[in-house]
Amino acid sequence: MPVFAWSAAAVSGGRFVGDGQGYSSQPSRAGAMTTIAEQIVATLADLGVRTVWGVVGDALNPVTDAIRREERVGWVGTRHEEAAAFAAGAQSQLTGVLGVCMGTVGPGAIHLLNGLYDAKKSRTPVLAICGQVPLPELGSDYFQEVDNDALFGDVAEFCRTITSPEQMPRLLEQAIQAAYAGPGVAVLTLPGDVGSMEAPAGTRARLTTRRPVPVPQEEELERAAKLINAAGSVTMLVGMGAREARAEVLAVAERLNAPMVLTLKGKEGLEHDNPYQIGQSGLIGNPATKKAFDAADLLLMVGTDFPYPQWLPEGVPVVQLDLRAENIGRRVPVEAGVVGDAAAGLRALLGGLAAKKDRAHLDGARAAYASWNERQRKLVDPEHDKGMIGKIRARFDNTEARIRPEALAAVVDELAADDAVFTTDTGMSTVWMSRFVTMRGDRRMLGSYNLGSMANAMPQALGASAVDRGRQVVAFCGDGGLTMLLGDLLTAVAYDLPVKLIVFDNGRLGMVKLEQEQGGLPEFGTVLGNPDLAAVATAMGLTGIRVSDPRDLPGAIGKALATPGPVLVDVLTNPEEISLPPKATASDAWGFAIAKLKESVTSPGDKG
Repeated sequence: MPVFAWSAAAVSGGRFVGDGQGYSSQPSRAGAMTTIAEQIVATLADLGVRTVWGVVGDALNPVTDAIRREERVGWVGTRHEEAAAFAAGAQSQLTGVLGVCMGTVGPGAIHLLNGLYDAKKSRTPVLAICGQVPLPELGSDYFQEVDNDALFGDVAEFCRTITSPEQMPRLLEQAIQAAYAGPGVAVLTLPGDVGSMEAPAGTRARLTTRRPVPVPQEEELERAAKLINAAGSVTMLVGMGAREARAEVLAVAERLNAPMVLTLKGKEGLEHDNPYQIGQSGLIGNPATKKAFDAADLLLMVGTDFPYPQWLPEGVPVVQLDLRAENIGRRVPVEAGVVGDAAAGLRALLGGLAAKKDRAHLDGARAAYASWNERQRKLVDPEHDKGMIGKIRARFDNTEARIRPEALAAVVDELAADDAVFTTDTGMSTVWMSRFVTMRGDRRMLGSYNLGSMANAMPQALGASAVDRGRQVVAFCGDGGLTMLLGDLLTAVAYDLPVKLIVFDNGRLGMVKLEQEQGGLPEFGTVLGNPDLAAVATAMGLTGIRVSDPRDLPGAIGKALATPGPVLVDVLTNPEEISLPPKATASDAWGFAIAKLKESVTSPGDKG
């Protein structure tokens, strides 16, 4: 099965309709009046949408009632609309089918924004259906009235308010097609009195959801090949845009004997069984990537808009292949830009590439990567801090004798299924996912990797679990992120979504702590006064497990993965764990030293 494939039966209960082009919506009741709300819901059902997320209320009551009567579509009522938008976006990323969320008049719609921005920056199709005040009250500053067209103008590819039944289904068609074409977010606003109005007789939505695939131009390919052939050594930077071009990526790396730095989103599909990959760069990266960049005579970027130019090599020519012309040269100056599909572009490029026989560049980077991995793996041993070296280190970086997060991530990696879906909160949870969880088999991974929001892992896990309750879904939650949207643990219980929530409970906003100390500042404002999160989860109806001894990790994680229904594992992890970036400098080290000195003077945490 392709690494991105999701069972059609899981997506649609065995009733997937259409092939992505030419969908049509039939009236929901033969011979009976069809309302605007019913037309919207029937169109979504025909498209393959199986779940709508949101909070019920007033203007959207006709829509939720239509969902109640449409057997092909299920409703998941969340406790916060932000969770609904994250869940819908997660489903869209996993399945390729439009994600749908709803928020009613004013505040309900506003709450969708953060999750919708995540969908926008993840480039995944999501439709938000928003309630509005009745037509006669539009523009009158009515109770809860918000100008949705202005509010969503930046986040949405398409944003319109239905002001007449005669605009349907055209506005619905435009919204859905804009979401797929982006891909991105479309917002359709429904005034409170419009949903129950009669749809124009004999109308139905006809949708085209496929996107054109640009074909690389011959002259662009020739210039790129000429530059690559002239370079002594090449390092590749490969991102999610190349995930479906695995065979072509590996063939080019083999031809060039090129080490391959993967972006975080490129891990999925490209990491496993890849003898050229050397992990990630940036704040979550490792020294091997810096070595590969520094020693390169040319950088070949494929399917990535990697947003951190300070980590990329300087003074070397860059060749960039990307589906989107606007990405070419956006981060670093480019000598040759190739616009086109990654697989098609690499196949065409390969024919013009001369083989590079010298393996020194590749072997050096791979050796550095293997050495770093070996050092990292020592930290996963539950007995690490009890040995002589571990005791010395622990006096400086684990003074509370808590569980090392590396050990937790490694145990989850070992025990989770080969087709598990992983979600990660932004921050240190993502660091440990990047370094210790391997994307073997048909594993998938989701996170707020472009927006960088807090609190995304749990609602994204809910969305993934609703697609297929038989597939293992594991969320790497930060304690700060989880508690931000804690109420939606109740959603997992109410809808029996068997998510496994692994909480890295270090009592800190860990990445912020790291940022402060790297800049030479004492830790301030990052300490979280957490309750026993396992006990809270148990009180809310989940299975709660608390772990404070590293030797208990395998048993606790194994139990969590084997337990039916939603489970939260509260693991007390080390707040002092330091994840130094691959380009750490003397000033970084000095920053940590000064920060620690200030902390020792002022006392830890928030006291200043």
